[in-house]
Amino acid sequence: MTPAVPMLARAARLRPGDRIAVVAPSGPVPEDRLLPGLDLLRGWGLEPVVAPHVLDTHPALGHLAGADRARARDLTEAYGDPSVAAVICARGGYGAQRMVDLVDWSVIRAAGPKAFIGYSDVTALHEAFAVRAGFATLHGPMVATAAFLTEPRTRESLRATLFEPETVRTLGAGTASPLVPGRAAGITLGGCVSLLAADLATPRARPSARGGLLLLEDTGEEPYRLDRILTQLLRSGLLDGVAGIALGSWEECGPYEEVRAVLADRLGGLGVPVVEELGFGHRPTAPTVPLGIPAVLDADAGTLTLDVPALL
Repeated sequence: MTPAVPMLARAARLRPGDRIAVVAPSGPVPEDRLLPGLDLLRGWGLEPVVAPHVLDTHPALGHLAGADRARARDLTEAYGDPSVAAVICARGGYGAQRMVDLVDWSVIRAAGPKAFIGYSDVTALHEAFAVRAGFATLHGPMVATAAFLTEPRTRESLRATLFEPETVRTLGAGTASPLVPGRAAGITLGGCVSLLAADLATPRARPSARGGLLLLEDTGEEPYRLDRILTQLLRSGLLDGVAGIALGSWEECGPYEEVRAVLADRLGGLGVPVVEELGFGHRPTAPTVPLGIPAVLDADAGTLTLDVPALL
């Protein structure tokens, strides 16, 4: 039997004066969004360090922030720098899959766990940190995105997670409700569902979500495409033995009643608790959710409660 999803090594919490590196593993980064984001980090007492290629654009493919090897080198060097306490992505978009195999994971492992923050396309890197390094990460807002710049509650969730992680042990939203009732314990994993599907059958992909609490969300995927993505996850066996599922936002995926029908049809038969609209994902106000941490999912209460703080 495939082993259950393991608990991952946690990073140390941040303190004022810590250096936080900014990298761009995916899409091009607008400077007019990056600069105010850096100021917000400075307001937390952090010293942001911008990687050399963050403002680059790929010479031929305008949807990428610089060449694949340059983006991978930025992440490797930033994470491997002993003076850097955490690494935050500038934005998502597309491109992490192209550079993930170019990252020097031996350098990452040798550096030990550090807070690594991002979501959306960064799901490919969350999975790599989990499988290739054994490190927990944070599904949270990125420094050059509208959610980080304009939504105080989104920023505060990340700030509290980084500096006072014991204060954000229970995650939930007023919109949360049970799609399938029940309660389950396991290790958190997941992110953008289309990226999880795209990772299937690649050489270092996670073999199974067995025993895990799977967090799923996405944006811009119509109901029939979500059906295809979820069906692929089911057919691959990734969801065999999953303990519970938490569903976040489905921005620009069509009318929610249509999305909900797909989610209920594809996930309801697993026989595990499923909570919907837990609040994380591609929405303006979204909590930071740790990945790789033991937790309890209570679908009836609409909560995800961490057994331990996200950071040490």
